[in-house]
Formats: sequence, C-alpha cells, structure tokens
Amino acid sequence: MGQALAVGDRIEVLLLKEDREKIRYTADVLADDGAHLVVRAPWAGTQARDFGFVRFEQGDVFTEHFWRDRWYAVKEVRDASGVRKGWYCDVTRPAVQRGGVLEVVDLDLDLWVPADGGAPLRLDEDEFLASGLPEREPDTAARAWQALDDLAELAAGGFADLG
Repeated sequence: MGQALAVGDRIEVLLLKEDREKIRYTADVLADDGAHLVVRAPWAGTQARDFGFVRFEQGDVFTEHFWRDRWYAVKEVRDASGVRKGWYCDVTRPAVQRGGVLEVVDLDLDLWVPADGGAPLRLDEDEFLASGLPEREPDTAARAWQALDDLAELAAGGFADLG
C-alpha cells in the first residue's frame, strides 16, 4: 500500500505504455485510503478525440479510480454540463506512487461502458496480442485478461462496488 494522499492534494498522473510516456496530467485528489485513489481531472488531450463510440473533448471531466493493488483503472467521463458519457476502463499494472507522481502502466486492454445502458465494448484485444506481452510475460497476460473480466463484472453492477 502507498502513502495515502489528502483530499484536495494535487498529483501528477503519468500514463506509460511499454515504458514510454503516453500522457501526463495533473489531477485533484478526491479520496485515498492507501490502496484506492480517486482523482478528478479535465480531459487532458489538446484536441477532441472521436473513438466512434464516444468523443472526448475540451470541457469533459474524468473522475478516475486507480488502485495500488488491482490491475485496472476506472474512469467515469462526464461532459462539460455534467452529463455522464460513460466509463472508460484501462487494464493496467497496479498504480505506483513516487512522490507527487502516480505511475500507471497501460496494458492495452480496455473496456468502454456507455452511460445509456448499451453493451460494454471490449477494446484493443488485437493490440494486446500484437504487443508480444502474452508470450514475454504469460503470468502478466493472465492477470490482464482476468482484470478485463473483473471490469466487465463491475460494469454489470453499474460500478456500484468500486471501493
């Protein structure tokens, strides 16, 4: 377990993909019990990004749940007026806090859960397989697949049990 942050603290979130920086942004701490950290941040992209199933754009707000002992992150996405768009879930290695930086290693597998009750979309399974991780680190790959299943189960429960 990590050193718990205080509500109102700011932390830099560093999302890594295969040891390279994917994105870095500052977020406000909403809660932290030492294992489960909840932060809020505006959309960190410089431009809108249309995935086909959702569009992230300036003004969107992400309430993000990271765990220091779980292999995923859950991000609730709302538009500028507060209307929920859905949940973007990343399969990751457990988050590691190094001082004022939270490092999160993305393992490619994702789950999008639309707010309208539509079916969850499992994303990037082809990227995960192509990454070579399943061959290099079979135990990590097994944890990643299990995390994707765990996220689907959380989604089925409406993300009511994130604690």
